[in-house]
Amino acid sequence: MIESLQNKEKRISVIGLGYVGLPLALEFGRHFSVIGLDINQSRIDLMKNKTDPSGELEKVAFEGSDVEFTADAALLSSAHIHIVAVPTPVDEHKVPNLTPLLSASKTVGKHLKKGDYVIYESTVYPGCTEEDCVPVLEAESGLVFGTDFKIGYSPERINPGDKVRTLTKILKIVSGSDEEALDTIAKLYETIIEPGVHRASSIKVAEAAKIIENTQRDLNISLMNELSIIFDKMNIDTKSVLEAAGTKWNFLKFYPGLVGGHCIGVDPYYLLHKSKELGYDPQVILSGRRVNDNMPSYVAKKLTQLFIQKNKSPKQCHALIMGITFKENVSDIRNSKISELIHELDEYSIKTDVYDPYASAEEVEAEYGITMIDKPRQDYDAVVIAVNHDRFKAYTIDKLVSIMTRDPIIMDLKGMYALPDREDISYWRL
Repeated sequence: MIESLQNKEKRISVIGLGYVGLPLALEFGRHFSVIGLDINQSRIDLMKNKTDPSGELEKVAFEGSDVEFTADAALLSSAHIHIVAVPTPVDEHKVPNLTPLLSASKTVGKHLKKGDYVIYESTVYPGCTEEDCVPVLEAESGLVFGTDFKIGYSPERINPGDKVRTLTKILKIVSGSDEEALDTIAKLYETIIEPGVHRASSIKVAEAAKIIENTQRDLNISLMNELSIIFDKMNIDTKSVLEAAGTKWNFLKFYPGLVGGHCIGVDPYYLLHKSKELGYDPQVILSGRRVNDNMPSYVAKKLTQLFIQKNKSPKQCHALIMGITFKENVSDIRNSKISELIHELDEYSIKTDVYDPYASAEEVEAEYGITMIDKPRQDYDAVVIAVNHDRFKAYTIDKLVSIMTRDPIIMDLKGMYALPDREDISYWRL
């Protein structure tokens, strides 16, 4: 298979060209012939013009890569290895939404041939690939799993916005439905992954490994958030505490914050879902999720209290929210907890302006019904720095004060600033 791919007698398809699928297609395209499939024609048009719709990759990343971008699923018939990299979100009830994954499986199944491989990269609960996806592939193709086609699972590990630990620099976990599949899939990824691969003992092990990576981070951040709430009641600065504790060599350096995005704030619910199906109700994981999910409400309540302490009526106050993307220096707004913070402030009748030069105003409006501003005004009662974008570093404490009225309040949710030694402002951070 690998030799046929290298000779371009066979092709690879990548289904889903988001922040995971696009760089994967481009890297494989430097060695093999690749079909890049996405259901969004406007995104395909951008990629054909060497533009990453997610804003993560420069035009140079498209150079020297043999990728045929298309929205026509019929082209999958000419591929022999299919890599599925579609989103795996949760619904409004925090239940896994497998619709994109199963839809992609149906699409692949319609064009699956004897001898083909299907590799999944989407984050799922252990067992999902074999128990949920394989039956769809069999039903659509009329083929028999194990006899006619093989599968694998290699979880994505891309860190959006990270220009150092890029796709080719991160060790890859790989797994296969049998030893032959594992060997083929390992050799395939070894072509592009510089540190090499880790061969998991089974597909379920690979699925579980991925989902606990983000669950572990979620739990560590939830502890920091809970500590922040406790220390705030004690009038102790949490960041100062963490800096002091961090002088010990084995202290884990996590910080409080709003946990959103399409990974850390979502993946634990996949593990929770599967655990409950098996009759076990997780305590620690669920507790961590509750803490993190409650943080927008906590911050909104805190700002309201600060207004009242300043003898200001929250209904008469106007706050500037700086940042709405789920993390710094990216344009991705999926599962943004800042949007929840804004809606929580609405409940207190606090007027808000949202400013984020990294985010698309059209996407924010469509996704959350929030209208962004092009530039801040000069009469705010409070400024909330919600995301520590590099472009926000130009906003010094003095500049922030200059765009506020009397008794200014600065809420620094990401701890961008040193504690200001001045009495004319109220400064608060998680």
